[in-house]
Amino acid sequence: MPHRVEILLVDDSPEDVELTIRELRRHKLANDIQVAEDGPEALDFLFCRGAYKDRPLGAPPKLVLLDLKLPKIDGLEVLKAIRADERTKAIPVVILTSSKEQKDLIKGYDLGVSAYVQKPVDFVQFSEAVRQIGMFWMLLNEAPPPGAFGAGKAQGA
Repeated sequence: MPHRVEILLVDDSPEDVELTIRELRRHKLANDIQVAEDGPEALDFLFCRGAYKDRPLGAPPKLVLLDLKLPKIDGLEVLKAIRADERTKAIPVVILTSSKEQKDLIKGYDLGVSAYVQKPVDFVQFSEAVRQIGMFWMLLNEAPPPGAFGAGKAQGA
Protein backbone atom coordinates (compact mmCIF):
# COMPACT_ATOMS: atom_id res chain seq x y z
CA MET A 1 0.00 0.00 0.00
CA PRO A 2 1.35 3.46 -0.85
CA HIS A 3 2.51 5.73 1.95
CA ARG A 4 -0.52 7.62 3.23
CA VAL A 5 -0.51 11.02 4.89
CA GLU A 6 -2.97 10.88 7.74
CA ILE A 7 -3.89 14.57 7.84
CA LEU A 8 -3.51 17.46 5.44
CA LEU A 9 -3.53 20.64 7.52
CA VAL A 10 -4.24 23.70 5.39
CA ASP A 11 -3.54 26.86 7.38
CA ASP A 12 -1.36 29.92 6.91
CA SER A 13 -1.02 30.72 10.63
CA PRO A 14 2.28 29.29 11.95
CA GLU A 15 0.98 29.47 15.53
CA ASP A 16 -2.23 27.53 14.71
CA VAL A 17 -0.27 24.98 12.68
CA GLU A 18 2.20 24.41 15.52
CA LEU A 19 -0.54 24.07 18.13
CA THR A 20 -2.68 21.77 15.98
CA ILE A 21 0.21 19.43 15.19
CA ARG A 22 1.34 19.39 18.81
CA GLU A 23 -2.13 18.46 20.08
CA LEU A 24 -2.69 15.75 17.45
CA ARG A 25 0.65 14.16 18.27
CA ARG A 26 0.26 14.60 22.03
CA HIS A 27 -2.93 12.55 21.89
CA LYS A 28 -1.37 10.05 19.46
CA LEU A 29 -3.97 10.83 16.80
CA ALA A 30 -1.64 11.36 13.85
CA ASN A 31 2.02 10.92 13.06
CA ASP A 32 2.11 11.91 9.41
CA ILE A 33 0.77 15.43 8.98
CA GLN A 34 1.34 17.42 5.79
CA VAL A 35 1.00 21.21 6.00
CA ALA A 36 -0.12 23.41 3.11
CA GLU A 37 0.13 27.15 3.70
CA ASP A 38 -2.23 28.25 0.93
CA GLY A 39 -4.97 27.00 -1.37
CA PRO A 40 -2.80 26.20 -4.41
CA GLU A 41 -0.38 24.16 -2.31
CA ALA A 42 -3.28 22.17 -0.83
CA LEU A 43 -4.69 21.44 -4.29
CA ASP A 44 -1.25 20.52 -5.65
CA PHE A 45 -0.85 18.05 -2.78
CA LEU A 46 -4.31 16.53 -3.18
CA PHE A 47 -4.11 16.24 -6.96
CA CYS A 48 -0.41 15.31 -7.12
CA ARG A 49 0.73 18.32 -9.12
CA GLY A 50 3.73 20.64 -9.00
CA ALA A 51 6.03 19.87 -6.08
CA TYR A 52 3.85 16.82 -5.29
CA LYS A 53 3.75 15.30 -8.79
CA ASP A 54 5.50 12.14 -7.58
CA ARG A 55 3.00 11.54 -4.76
CA PRO A 56 0.61 8.67 -5.54
CA LEU A 57 -2.94 9.91 -6.17
CA GLY A 58 -4.29 6.64 -4.79
CA ALA A 59 -3.13 7.58 -1.29
CA PRO A 60 -5.31 10.52 -0.21
CA PRO A 61 -5.11 11.86 3.34
CA LYS A 62 -7.54 10.41 5.87
CA LEU A 63 -8.61 13.93 6.85
CA VAL A 64 -8.24 17.51 5.64
CA LEU A 65 -8.30 20.27 8.26
CA LEU A 66 -9.04 23.40 6.24
CA ASP A 67 -8.87 27.04 7.23
CA LEU A 68 -11.05 29.41 5.19
CA LYS A 69 -8.95 32.57 5.16
CA LEU A 70 -6.04 31.45 2.98
CA PRO A 71 -3.74 33.30 0.58
CA LYS A 72 -4.24 32.95 -3.20
CA ILE A 73 -7.24 30.56 -3.13
CA ASP A 74 -9.58 30.56 -0.14
CA GLY A 75 -10.69 27.48 1.74
CA LEU A 76 -14.17 27.39 0.20
CA GLU A 77 -12.63 27.17 -3.29
CA VAL A 78 -10.35 24.37 -2.09
CA LEU A 79 -13.38 22.53 -0.67
CA LYS A 80 -15.27 23.03 -3.93
CA ALA A 81 -12.39 21.48 -5.91
CA ILE A 82 -12.13 18.53 -3.49
CA ARG A 83 -15.85 17.75 -3.75
CA ALA A 84 -15.93 18.19 -7.54
CA ASP A 85 -13.43 15.39 -8.21
CA GLU A 86 -14.42 11.72 -7.93
CA ARG A 87 -10.97 10.84 -6.60
CA THR A 88 -11.16 13.18 -3.62
CA LYS A 89 -14.84 13.77 -2.91
CA ALA A 90 -15.02 11.18 -0.11
CA ILE A 91 -12.12 12.64 1.89
CA PRO A 92 -13.46 14.03 5.17
CA VAL A 93 -12.92 17.79 5.25
CA VAL A 94 -13.28 19.71 8.50
CA ILE A 95 -13.29 23.47 8.24
CA LEU A 96 -11.29 24.74 11.21
CA THR A 97 -11.50 28.50 11.05
CA SER A 98 -11.76 31.69 13.05
CA SER A 99 -14.59 32.89 10.81
CA LYS A 100 -17.83 33.70 12.60
CA GLU A 101 -19.54 34.57 9.33
CA GLN A 102 -22.83 32.72 8.93
CA LYS A 103 -22.42 32.90 5.14
CA ASP A 104 -19.16 30.91 5.44
CA LEU A 105 -20.89 28.26 7.54
CA ILE A 106 -23.79 27.96 5.10
CA LYS A 107 -21.51 27.92 2.04
CA GLY A 108 -19.25 25.30 3.63
CA TYR A 109 -22.12 22.92 4.21
CA ASP A 110 -23.58 23.71 0.79
CA LEU A 111 -20.25 22.64 -0.74
CA GLY A 112 -20.20 19.39 1.26
CA VAL A 113 -17.95 20.01 4.25
CA SER A 114 -17.94 17.14 6.75
CA ALA A 115 -17.86 19.45 9.78
CA TYR A 116 -17.40 23.15 10.56
CA VAL A 117 -15.53 24.12 13.73
CA GLN A 118 -14.82 27.66 14.81
CA LYS A 119 -11.31 27.93 16.28
CA PRO A 120 -11.55 28.83 19.94
CA VAL A 121 -9.30 31.72 20.91
CA ASP A 122 -8.58 30.20 24.32
CA PHE A 123 -5.52 27.90 24.26
CA VAL A 124 -7.12 25.15 26.37
CA GLN A 125 -10.35 25.20 24.36
CA PHE A 126 -8.41 25.15 21.07
CA SER A 127 -6.41 22.15 22.27
CA GLU A 128 -9.58 20.34 23.28
CA ALA A 129 -11.28 21.09 19.95
CA VAL A 130 -8.31 19.64 18.05
CA ARG A 131 -8.30 16.56 20.29
CA GLN A 132 -12.02 15.95 19.72
CA ILE A 133 -11.74 16.43 15.96
CA GLY A 134 -8.83 14.00 15.83
CA MET A 135 -10.55 11.42 18.04
CA PHE A 136 -13.65 11.35 15.88
CA TRP A 137 -12.16 11.53 12.39
CA MET A 138 -9.04 9.43 12.99
CA LEU A 139 -10.39 6.79 15.40
CA LEU A 140 -14.18 6.60 15.26
CA ASN A 141 -15.20 7.52 11.73
CA GLU A 142 -15.51 4.65 9.24
CA ALA A 143 -14.06 5.86 5.94
CA PRO A 144 -15.12 4.40 2.59
CA PRO A 145 -12.80 1.67 1.29
CA PRO A 146 -10.01 2.64 -1.12
CA GLY A 147 -11.29 2.79 -4.67
CA ALA A 148 -14.94 3.27 -3.64
CA PHE A 149 -15.03 6.40 -5.78
CA GLY A 150 -13.22 7.47 -8.92
CA ALA A 151 -10.50 4.82 -9.17
CA GLY A 152 -12.99 1.94 -8.92
CA LYS A 153 -15.23 3.50 -11.57
CA ALA A 154 -12.33 4.10 -13.90
CA GLN A 155 -11.26 0.47 -13.70
CA GLY A 156 -14.78 -0.80 -14.42
CA ALA A 157 -15.27 1.51 -17.44
